Amino acid sequence: MNDDKTGSASAEKREQRLKLLEDHIGRSLAASEASGELRTARNWGQPLDLGDGYEQTPVELRMGYKILKDAGVVPPEVELMREIEALGLRLQTLAEGEEATALRQHIADKRLQLSMRLERLRATGAH
Repeated sequence: MNDDKTGSASAEKREQRLKLLEDHIGRSLAASEASGELRTARNWGQPLDLGDGYEQTPVELRMGYKILKDAGVVPPEVELMREIEALGLRLQTLAEGEEATALRQHIADKRLQLSMRLERLRATGAH
């Protein structure tokens, strides 16, 4: 019984803090609108640019990926894309030969790995 009261009081406090925060945000936006500050923003009236790949990212992964991005951490799939790009640039500098052939195979392996990871993400929404 005591746990129910504690949990309920905690939930009420959390709701109250959220309401205060929402009120503060609302007042700040209203003040910015009234002063004309919002209208001078570079993208006023334009759709938000949420960044590369946002629309292509499954909805259930967007928040997690956004948090990772803001923390400077990239998902393994992005890291694989970067590796493939770097290997491709390196391949352009090589003359035909065994090293170039081996590098092409390595790139193909990385692409296959990436393709499998992306397919798994599409199918399950998880890593």
